[in-house]
Amino acid sequence: MRALRTGSALACVAAAVASGAASGARRVPLQLGVDGNPSRFEALTGQRSTVRLLIIAWNQGGSEAYFTRLFSTMLDEPMLGIGIPKGESLTPAGIAHGKGDAFLVQINHAVAAFAKPIYVRPLAGMNGWWSSYSAYAQNGSSKGAAYSTAMFRKAFARIYLIVHGDPAADRKLARLGLPAVQGGLTPAPDVQVVWNPQGYGSPDLPGNSAQAYYPGNAFVDIVGDDLYDQSYKAEWAAAAALYRAHPGKPFAFPEWGLWAIDDPTFVRTMGSFIRSHPRTVLASYFNTQRGSIWDLSSKPRARAAFRRYIDPLAP
Repeated sequence: MRALRTGSALACVAAAVASGAASGARRVPLQLGVDGNPSRFEALTGQRSTVRLLIIAWNQGGSEAYFTRLFSTMLDEPMLGIGIPKGESLTPAGIAHGKGDAFLVQINHAVAAFAKPIYVRPLAGMNGWWSSYSAYAQNGSSKGAAYSTAMFRKAFARIYLIVHGDPAADRKLARLGLPAVQGGLTPAPDVQVVWNPQGYGSPDLPGNSAQAYYPGNAFVDIVGDDLYDQSYKAEWAAAAALYRAHPGKPFAFPEWGLWAIDDPTFVRTMGSFIRSHPRTVLASYFNTQRGSIWDLSSKPRARAAFRRYIDPLAP
């Protein structure tokens, strides 16, 4: 069921989301994804992944050919995560004012040339203090104006417009008080940009909430939430609140996983959440690396729950 995958994919998703929300029934096909080796994960859980997440650093790559090779390893629909490593001088304010344009234009040209559906997931987990682009330090202090949530929102809007190759990007950026794009753009109708906070902020302050980083509906295609079971805190209430806060947007779990714990209840609850929240379009497990704390090879009860509660959800 991949009827949404056309040049007008976003419009079709929006119509399907509205229909599904009204009826309570699933109207958007669910995709299952993974970070790591899809074949190994299928052998462990039975999940036939259609999406593979790979996370790269800002300025990684250097050529369209690099991305062409990368995308070819990422299953039916790649999900390209983009982060900024600690120690990198680039800030949200810098991105907002064009200092990252060369890289973003490169991404735009690559996804346009790919000419197939693809997710781009920039600067995920922005309301977690460990992210280099978060507005707050671990102790709750502000990291300064260059990292403010206001600057993050503008940076994300710029990323969105450039990655999409929006012909009206310069005009829309001017409305935000931002400079024009430095480089030529190519329309990329098959890309979907994922805005992906945690459901709750860390530190959990009003100014560090997910919503504080939201750039507006015009600059987000899919709302995502990373959700992990760490034996003491699986934030289902925060995920549900994030889902409710954006009723016109598809929803996703670009990362979800079991953190050094074999907990079939968490897997079952994920299946229940997806069934009861019909705008959920993607759930991607993190990760399959052998011996990692998330590896399911050492979690037999969770593996069995996967086969019972997750595998049957995909079309």
